[in-house]
Amino acid sequence: MDASPDIVEVATGVLRLQLPINFTGLGHVNTYALEDDKGFALIDPGLPGEESWKTLRSRMDAAGIPLERVHTIIVTHSHPDHFGGAGLLAEESGAAIVASDRFRTFFDLADIDDRELEAADDIDPGESPIPSIRIERPSPWGGSTIGPPPEHRAEMLAHRADLFKWFKVPRPSLRVADCDHITLGGRDWVGLFTPGHTDDHLCLYDEEGGVLLAGDQVLPTITPHISGLIPGDPLLMYIESLDRLSDLPDVSIVLPAHGQPFHDLAGRAEEIKRHHDERLERLHEICDAAGWANVIELSHELFAPRSWGSMAEAETFAHLERLRATSAVQRREEAGILLYHL
Repeated sequence: MDASPDIVEVATGVLRLQLPINFTGLGHVNTYALEDDKGFALIDPGLPGEESWKTLRSRMDAAGIPLERVHTIIVTHSHPDHFGGAGLLAEESGAAIVASDRFRTFFDLADIDDRELEAADDIDPGESPIPSIRIERPSPWGGSTIGPPPEHRAEMLAHRADLFKWFKVPRPSLRVADCDHITLGGRDWVGLFTPGHTDDHLCLYDEEGGVLLAGDQVLPTITPHISGLIPGDPLLMYIESLDRLSDLPDVSIVLPAHGQPFHDLAGRAEEIKRHHDERLERLHEICDAAGWANVIELSHELFAPRSWGSMAEAETFAHLERLRATSAVQRREEAGILLYHL
């Protein structure tokens, strides 16, 4: 769904500003604004880049949010459609950045770490190349890379000077640990560590108002991606996080980072859990038929060709590790490649 220009009050005192994103078919990210007597807090201010920045400023103008009145920027997790605009917005407004105590800056699958980004901040935009920027790395399961497809990688490198004109490293001035409280929009919110989609995902819950700012943890019409880059059993972490949110008292409205607000948190969580149960069952059948096979081969059976790539492989890996944790499949390594078998 394309980003709407409309400014909508989606819950009492919470405005939604939709920003365009051009990957994964989502079309938009929801930026939320909360006002208090000092100004505004903005949540997940979109991708880095000129288009996203100009759209954000346009939406802010439409919502009556002067740049100088933005005092806090909250980032729910370390994916670029959520943190990409935070650094520049903080630099231009003087706002503080708030994120999980586990948050670290990296371009999602591009793996640009803090030191590399800080170095890039000091580079003259006219200089070329930027040799320190790495935009791929080996995946945990071997035989593939985590990073953008080759054609997108070439485009990123070709436009890197422009990229860093519109991207500044988001350095949190306040890090929220699990169950920490923070005041936003004149109300008390509790931070909830909800790993699985990433290992630094933060939801915010206003118990008095019954509002959950859900980030990408619970989406109304699509199932969030499960990261295969989290050590351990990321699918189990994600399911346990879903259960934790479902047990919250008196959630009257869920505000997701993509899609429309919804009300039945527990019902939507159960739908997502059933989806993963079905994926696990299907993957079990695939492993039974395939014999010993690697993650890429198994991902090609689990996902349609249009979805093949690093994200499909990562989610397949996460599901395989869940099956392995329950002794449903076994794993061995050959020449650095992980193989799975029923």
